[in-house]
Amino acid sequence: MDNLVVMKNKEAVTTSLKVAETFSKNHRDVMKKIKNLTAQNCAVKNMFKESTYKNNRNQSQPMYFMNRDGFTLLAVGFTGSKAMDFKLKYIQAFNQMEQEIKQNGGFEVPSNMADALQLAANQARQIDELKPKAQFADAVSDSKNAILIGDLAKLISQNGVKIGQKRLFEWLRNNDYLIKRNALDHNMPKQKYVEQHLFIIKEHVVGTSVFKTPMVTGKGQRYFIDKFCGALAEV
Repeated sequence: MDNLVVMKNKEAVTTSLKVAETFSKNHRDVMKKIKNLTAQNCAVKNMFKESTYKNNRNQSQPMYFMNRDGFTLLAVGFTGSKAMDFKLKYIQAFNQMEQEIKQNGGFEVPSNMADALQLAANQARQIDELKPKAQFADAVSDSKNAILIGDLAKLISQNGVKIGQKRLFEWLRNNDYLIKRNALDHNMPKQKYVEQHLFIIKEHVVGTSVFKTPMVTGKGQRYFIDKFCGALAEV
């Protein structure tokens, strides 16, 4: 747990490598999750900064630095005793660094880390309690069972049309389902499609900030799979 929190560009941060190591996850999977988060909402990009590290062969490999909000957003989906242990240690390390900065002078460190991570822990426990549906038919018939656009791309691919998350986002923007302009509402669904119950917008509260993620409802899943594959009945 050495160097759990480090200083970079006058900010307390941790790294995707440290998250992968502590949660016993493949670093490649952590990197993929971060890329998914930053693809869904441009405001999230400011929480993560691309960098590199040297592996044991002295080869340069990609990694991410993340600030406290980025870590909190990433850690929401991590559950279990190991996840809770890491969150508590992160709070302790962050508070220690804040104390050192106050004693030695310098810049101001963001506050309310404990509150933000407590929110993450509560959300993680709620996620852990949810039971996934056994059959895809159950998933698409339940309008409350919304999924990420990346997961919709996987469902479409499973139904015979190969498409990835990046291409599906592009297709949805080009076909006017999602907002194109490069602003805070970039990649958000247009209101008329929310009103048609094809999408919902899920809000994540991190500290004093609210971040929005587009989700595809069960009705939307059927609609878009039918659009691409013609395999399901019309909505």
